[in-house]
Amino acid sequence: MTLKDKRIAILVDQQYQEMEIWYPLYRFRETGAKVVTLGAVAGAVYPSKVGYPCKADESWETAKAEDFDGVLAPGGFAPDFIRRHASPINLVREINAQGKLVAAICHGPWVLCSANVLRGKRATSFFAIKDDVVNAGALWEDSEVVRDRNLVTSRKPDDLPAFCVACLEVLGEQATSSPA
Repeated sequence: MTLKDKRIAILVDQQYQEMEIWYPLYRFRETGAKVVTLGAVAGAVYPSKVGYPCKADESWETAKAEDFDGVLAPGGFAPDFIRRHASPINLVREINAQGKLVAAICHGPWVLCSANVLRGKRATSFFAIKDDVVNAGALWEDSEVVRDRNLVTSRKPDDLPAFCVACLEVLGEQATSSPA
């Protein structure tokens, strides 16, 4: 599968879970997609939970939903920092409204809760935030990956292979349904 014309945003902030940014980032790049890390400040370096750095390519303050084919919210504690800002929440909400890929893993669904995109959708998450996901209106499942149309969620790093496959399926379907 080639996704060379696709542009994917990965939200980043401090204390992210390393594998939940880097594994999808490289998987998407392997397909030819352009992956853009978005943080509060373009060029800022955000440390993971163990200090591994991730530089924000662009600011979520200037990011526009129409410039992306999907967005991913990683886990760790980063989602708790990300959801404090209106710009990434609005970006997720707008990308979802356009029917594009919205993906979150582990604690990442906290961002989806704040964006109010879970109501009536099937989803999963790390078990510790199950109540938050349910209270946001999702139908929570304990599965390695749950896909509900454009929404893809997973529970933990062990689920990354299935998570990435589901994300790539959504992006591939978007590629085949796009006007030529």
